[in-house]
Amino acid sequence: MESLQIVKQRFGIIGNDLHLNRALEKAIRVAPTDISVLVTGESGVGKESIPKIIHNLSHRKHSKYIAVNCGAIPEGTIDSELFGHEKGSFTGATQTRKGYFEVADGGTIFLDEVGELPLTTQVRLLRVLENGEFIKVGSSQVQKTNVRIVAATNINMQSAISKGKFREDLYYRLSTIEINLPPLRERLGDIHLLFRKFASDFAQKYKMPTIRLSDKAIKVLENYGFPGNIRQLRNIAEQISVVEENREISAERLLMYLPSKGTNLPSVIDHKKSNSDFGSEREIMYKILFDMRNDINDLKKLTLDLMRSGNSVKVQEDNKNLIEKIYKEDKNILDLEQENNVEVVRINDSFDKENDYEFAETIDADESLSIQEKEIELIKKSLERNNGKRKLAAKELGISERTLYRKIKQYDL
Repeated sequence: MESLQIVKQRFGIIGNDLHLNRALEKAIRVAPTDISVLVTGESGVGKESIPKIIHNLSHRKHSKYIAVNCGAIPEGTIDSELFGHEKGSFTGATQTRKGYFEVADGGTIFLDEVGELPLTTQVRLLRVLENGEFIKVGSSQVQKTNVRIVAATNINMQSAISKGKFREDLYYRLSTIEINLPPLRERLGDIHLLFRKFASDFAQKYKMPTIRLSDKAIKVLENYGFPGNIRQLRNIAEQISVVEENREISAERLLMYLPSKGTNLPSVIDHKKSNSDFGSEREIMYKILFDMRNDINDLKKLTLDLMRSGNSVKVQEDNKNLIEKIYKEDKNILDLEQENNVEVVRINDSFDKENDYEFAETIDADESLSIQEKEIELIKKSLERNNGKRKLAAKELGISERTLYRKIKQYDL
C-alpha cells in the first residue's frame, strides 16, 4: 500500500489539512477492493481526483477508466450512452453501439454528478450494481459486465431522496463507502499553498515571472469564503498572472479579483434587525394594517371631497351607512375597540368645516405601539434592504413608488 505522501505527489494533490488527509487515506485503503464508493463535497473541491486514485491503486489499473458527467448528457440519450443500443432502436440509431458499461468491462466507471441521473436510468444502474447485468436500449438480451463504480455528487442526497428525485436503494448501493472532501474555506492552511502552485504553473505556461502576494494579501485570501472552492482559486490565480504587470500583489489589488459574495470575514450581526424581520407574523400583520389605514384615509378624503361638492346633503344621505362606518361610528367597531382597551380620537359630528376633518388615530394602552412609528420603521428597513432603491422598496412594501416617495417626504426619512 502506497503512503499518503507518495499518493499526493503522484496525483498532484496539495495540502496538509486533516480532513483532506483522512479522505485520501480512506481512498487508498478501499482501492484494492471492488466496493462501490460515493464521493461527496461541494462543486470545485476536486472530487474527480478520488476515483483516479482508487482506479490506479486497484487491480483494475490496466483496464479501462471512463469518467462520465451525468449532468451533461441529455435525458433522452443517457441510457444509450451508458448501456448502448441496437440498430434501429430509435430514430438516428443507424448501427449497434456499445455503451460505457460494455466498453469498461473489467475496469472502472466514474459517474460524476450521479444525483442528476433520471429515475429510469437509476433503475438500470441499480441492476448493474446488484448483479452486474444490463440490457441495451432496444434489446431483450441480458449482458454481463464486471465494472467498478465510483460516483460523485455535490447535492444533498438525503434531501434528494425525500423529494423523490433519487432512489434510496440506489443510494445505499453506491455509498458502501462514502468519502467526503472538505470545502476550501475549511482548509485555511492550504489556500496559500494552492495559490502559489497555481501561480507557478501559470508563470511557466505564459512565460512570465511568478506573482507573489504581500502578507496582507495572504490574510485577505485566507479569509475569503471561496464558494467555487479550488476551481475558483485557480481561476483567480490565472487572472492575476495574466493581467497584473506588477508581480507583487497587494491586498487592495487582490480584492479587485475577489467577488463581494463569498467573503468569510467577521461581521457584527444586528440581532434587533433579525428578530423583527419581514417574515415574522407580527410584521406581516402591521403591513396589512398600514395598507388598510391607507385605504381608509383615501376613502375619507374622497368622501370629504364629495361632501364639499355642490350637493353635500344628498351625498351624506345617500352614503350615511358608509360614512358612519368610515368614521368609526359603527357600534360593532366601538365594542371591539373597548374590548381591546384602545383609545379612539373622535372626529366632530359636523362635516361642513375643513377643520372638522380628522383622521382617527389609535393608541394601544398596553404596548404603546404607534402605527405611524411602525410604518416609519418598516419603510426604513425596506430602504436599507434594497440599498435605498425606492422602486424595489415600494414593491416589497406593497405600495406604489409615488406613495413611498410621499411617505419619505412626510416622515423626513
